[in-house]
Amino acid sequence: MEGTLHTQQDLDETDLAIIERVEEDFDVSLETLADELDLSKSAVHYRLNKLKDSDVIKGVSADVDPLAFGLEMVAITDVSVAHESGYSENIGEELNDLEGVERVYYTMGDVDFVVVSRVQTRDQLNDLIDQIVAVEGVNETSSKFVMQEFDADSSLVSNLTDEARQAVLDASTN
Repeated sequence: MEGTLHTQQDLDETDLAIIERVEEDFDVSLETLADELDLSKSAVHYRLNKLKDSDVIKGVSADVDPLAFGLEMVAITDVSVAHESGYSENIGEELNDLEGVERVYYTMGDVDFVVVSRVQTRDQLNDLIDQIVAVEGVNETSSKFVMQEFDADSSLVSNLTDEARQAVLDASTN
């Protein structure tokens, strides 16, 4: 199941700088990274491979604009379910497999799952909500419709608090 607990990796300031730069521009060249970090290309290559092999960097991807595909409607749907053994993984995977679903979060609190979906039309959204309700174990849904999106800096490393950054570095030296 995605989201399972992983052990913290041994990272240093150079690793964090590499990750931060790759998050900013996934297509940055080894030569540019080497120049910016004052390292050899082979050292950067070795560190990138180490970060990939240890799943710190899970892959690289393009930042695709959903509006280019007419995906203008975003809904955030709270989903309450029947609590049976294994429900979180099974229902979570089923929700995640529905077309139009962008993200699924298993949560603690008043609801069990939060589903973020993106579609082109109200009809597509109605169909998607019907599919969510049809998932075995789903008892109730409540949707919110996004009126405006604000671009957020989704870079993990550059958004670390100073305390969190230091905790990562401290864990690596212990």
